Amino acid sequence: MRTHRHGSGSTPRLVPEGSGRHAVNPSLGARTRRPWLVTVFRIPPGPAAACGGVAVSVPLVLASFALLLLAGCGFHLQGAVRLPEGVRSVYVATSDELTPFAVALKQSLERSGASIAGSAATADTVLRVTKDRTGRRVLSVSSRNTPQEYEVFYTVEYSIDRAGKEVVSMQPLELTRNFSFDESRLLAKDREEEVLRDAMAQDLATLVVRRIESP
Repeated sequence: MRTHRHGSGSTPRLVPEGSGRHAVNPSLGARTRRPWLVTVFRIPPGPAAACGGVAVSVPLVLASFALLLLAGCGFHLQGAVRLPEGVRSVYVATSDELTPFAVALKQSLERSGASIAGSAATADTVLRVTKDRTGRRVLSVSSRNTPQEYEVFYTVEYSIDRAGKEVVSMQPLELTRNFSFDESRLLAKDREEEVLRDAMAQDLATLVVRRIESP
């Protein structure tokens, strides 16, 4: 989008850069595309336009319109999953509540509007985590037989109960990331591995919450 003027002192007009732009719906794997609704605005001079006697900021109006366009195209903020009406409280049954995945899972559930129940008896939904394991594997070694590249993995298994009935049977999930290793930068590489592991835990948690959304 660019601003175009005809002559001096004329009213600025917003003109689209090209005609081939599309909005991408990330929830459909960035495969479904819908054309943007392109509208040309004429902006009156001055910082605000009058609307029924009330001063309205033009940038605020444009920002609101942009949000409406994104909503109409099916755009959602990452992690902003809304759970069904029947899912108000979730109990996470896991042997270790302090793993990166367990922490990320509870945070994702709370962001989605659910409360974390203290027991299975008081929960609408019970999420049972039977495996929560992470580690790394050697992918390549140097001529001195020292590791040059690692694969970090994070594996979980879970099932979902609702109203005392299993609605999602045991589901395995695994994510992997590769990173190069340099023993002369040991602290930096340890930190890189930690960041990768936390990111995978967050991605796994989002996948599980989306499974609760549509069992």
